[in-house]
Amino acid sequence: MKLSILEEVSRAIEQRQPVVALESTVIAHGLPYPQNIETAMKCEAAVRDGGAVPATIAVFSGEFCVGLNRDQIEQLAIRKDIRKISRRDLPIAVANKLDCATTVATTAFIAHMAGIKVFATGGIGGVHRGFDADISADLPELAQTPITVVCSGAKIVLDLDRTREWLETNGITVLGWQCDELPAFYSRVSGLEIDQRVDRADEVAAIAAARDQLGLKNSILVTVPVPAEFEIDRAALESILADALKLADEKGVGGKEITPFLLSQMSERSGGRTLAANIALLENNARVAAEIAKSLT
Repeated sequence: MKLSILEEVSRAIEQRQPVVALESTVIAHGLPYPQNIETAMKCEAAVRDGGAVPATIAVFSGEFCVGLNRDQIEQLAIRKDIRKISRRDLPIAVANKLDCATTVATTAFIAHMAGIKVFATGGIGGVHRGFDADISADLPELAQTPITVVCSGAKIVLDLDRTREWLETNGITVLGWQCDELPAFYSRVSGLEIDQRVDRADEVAAIAAARDQLGLKNSILVTVPVPAEFEIDRAALESILADALKLADEKGVGGKEITPFLLSQMSERSGGRTLAANIALLENNARVAAEIAKSLT
């Protein structure tokens, strides 16, 4: 499969300079316009400020694009026909030369294919509430792709307890970035355990290097709490989410549309507070990922 790698990114990979992959579903489906394009540029700027090269990943005309230009980012932000794809959709996207936004699963897959070691996102997918068999493709991808993923835990709309159990069962190492429990996306606390606290990027790099020496194929998950000033109380979140879930059920929303629907409803019902928290944690995670990428190289 031919990768279309932006020259700056290709040069950085060849010279073993720090590179951070960024997903594109958050641009096309996760955030409203114009906050989506503004956040995409802020995340890339945060990676650069941290001394690394950003590589936002998407699919255009069936090609895996590693590093996007401004026009491509604008297309993702504005166009309504951009398809959201996971691993199962990759053959369809390639064969039909589609334009697509990549999820955590597909971004991790393509980033690893390109030789990128660190990937920053907001929240990973997980086990859906009330449907134990409905497991995001993000999770099995993390179990089989040796990359370091920086996130703020799983999205709050998911079943966090069962998602944490799935990560443990399938051998995905969960680290807490300067924290002692798993963050819960918009909230800094969940009551769920991490495998190890890390306070510096070199600690993460050492753990990732040990994984590689052992020949393990799992991702390392570095979970970063949302900045304190943007945190939303868990009890308030659960109340807002309950109303959003009820509306989704009434409207028959499901499948891959359910998460963006719920996040949009939560933003509306919280007066934009969840949207502000989402943007803040995305930018912060990009900054942390740049630190880790530098330490890895």
